[in-house]
Amino acid sequence: MERKIKLGYWEATISIFLNTALFFLKFWIGMKTASIAILADAWHTLSDSFSSLLLILGFKISHKPPDSKHPFGHGRAEVIVSVIIGTLIFVIGFDFILEAIRRFRLNQAANFNQLAKWIILGSIVGKELMAQFAFWAARKSGSLLIRADGWHHRSDALTSLLILGGIFLGPYLWWIDSVMGFLMALLLFYAAYDILKNSISNLLGENVDQDTETRLTDLVRSRFGNLELHHLHCHRYGEHIEVTFHIALAANMRLSQAHQIASDIEDTIRSELNIEATVHIDPI
Repeated sequence: MERKIKLGYWEATISIFLNTALFFLKFWIGMKTASIAILADAWHTLSDSFSSLLLILGFKISHKPPDSKHPFGHGRAEVIVSVIIGTLIFVIGFDFILEAIRRFRLNQAANFNQLAKWIILGSIVGKELMAQFAFWAARKSGSLLIRADGWHHRSDALTSLLILGGIFLGPYLWWIDSVMGFLMALLLFYAAYDILKNSISNLLGENVDQDTETRLTDLVRSRFGNLELHHLHCHRYGEHIEVTFHIALAANMRLSQAHQIASDIEDTIRSELNIEATVHIDPI
């Protein structure tokens, strides 16, 4: 968990610093060239800083210890913030559709100078590197929130790529900006769907995944004999996981002995898998 928090803070801090720097650079060249596209791209880059601030807020809330009102901790705050970021990406994609329609109706193409080309190209490379770092940190930590922030970085890189494509193809195909705008919107919609699908599914409650079920079954059987686990349910609260399941024991076993077996199973799962388990006993 400590590693996850550190990776989240590092990713968010680097993102805020670099995105703010890119914002001022793009805003300056946008004013210098009177380019609405670059100015819009600058504000889109700044929106990544906002999402990174949400990421830090999500980590601070989600890793607060349990209290009387939230006995299972605050882990789902991370998922809620992921939903917010996914929604932001969806809104950005929708704005791209509107912008693509507007450009098509006005026969508008990109028209930037050489300095603008190099700044946009540098932005694409920088944002993709930030996205790759976020995806790496998400794989290491298993954080949906960092992964969502990575997609936000990539959406900005794709935005700049749209502008760069318009620079080179605009003189030959006046409508290329509109077509690329629609393609960009589809990519952003897919990213938003991917983030929202996982986050909302987590909030609604999911069945036990095969990996968790296998680890639980193998651990119990290796320590306590050939016990059969059934009625297995799982509830996730960020890093905090609660599972309940049934086991069958001999009907003539003493209650104190059966209770001790159930308690030993719960303690073993807690120490080995960091999962809080509640075991129900069925008589054979």
